[in-house]
Amino acid sequence: MQKKNDQKTSDTDQTRCGFIALVGAPNAGKSTMLNALVGTKVSIVTHKAQTTRAQIRGVVIRDQAQIVFIDTPGIFAPKRRLDRAMVKSAWTGAGDADFIALIVDAHKGVTPDLDRLLVGLAKTNRPKLLVLNKIDKIPREKLLEISADLNERGDFDRTFMLSALKGNGLDDFIDWAASAIPLGPWHFPEEQLSDLSLALTAAEVTREKIFMRVHEEIPYNITVETERFKVQKNGDYKIDQVIYVTRDGHKKIVLGKNGASIKAVGSEARKDLMEMFDTKVHLFLFVKVRENWADDPSRYREMGLEFHD
Repeated sequence: MQKKNDQKTSDTDQTRCGFIALVGAPNAGKSTMLNALVGTKVSIVTHKAQTTRAQIRGVVIRDQAQIVFIDTPGIFAPKRRLDRAMVKSAWTGAGDADFIALIVDAHKGVTPDLDRLLVGLAKTNRPKLLVLNKIDKIPREKLLEISADLNERGDFDRTFMLSALKGNGLDDFIDWAASAIPLGPWHFPEEQLSDLSLALTAAEVTREKIFMRVHEEIPYNITVETERFKVQKNGDYKIDQVIYVTRDGHKKIVLGKNGASIKAVGSEARKDLMEMFDTKVHLFLFVKVRENWADDPSRYREMGLEFHD
């Protein structure tokens, strides 16, 4: 992917580089915020909770600073092994960052998931930021009440109010981050926007389209793997992917009547990938049943998660 901003950079010893973990309850808008901060799509976004499964890093350049924002899975009360791995990944991302930014859906206010997060954050010794998102959806008086309540309950160094979807307040957040992160060399090449490989990016985009099209619990029992990613002589990308489901009935739903659903998923994913990769994409999707994929350590490694007994 090509870099979409042309901020001035320098290789002097005054460069800055730091990591800011975006943590929050499911559907707080973390992935939308990461994409808005970076200026292009690096993390998938759906209306369903728990879409993000592993840490995704998005890179932002502002003058001589390289800010690495870490999109983490939503933190909730886990029930399954995969849930526990996702929540652990979120807390690990927070613990490794220079700053932890708690992303709050201001429209929802304080929820039980947010209460659990505040308890967990109190145990960390990293500097913490409060980021109230979706401020365009509530009156200012209510927004100030939520801000005062959360600042009283949490030890936050700074509060930001913004709308990731509308773009309001993002520049102030980036400007502050660029001045607050530590001095040091950059971790990523200037043109790199994310730590995801092209193959993993392609798999995530296809998973996003399945989440948007297939309902109920089925998306949570699906994983997508890129089996082959080939750059052809003419510059086109040829991508073969397998969608693993846990039941034969789920396979039929993903395929749809006469293959209509999987064709739509492929068409939508292909369109996004061509825009992201700036080249023609030939995408081939296959659906297979693998009943116990959620208990297979190799699947967790593919997703960048730790497998725990």
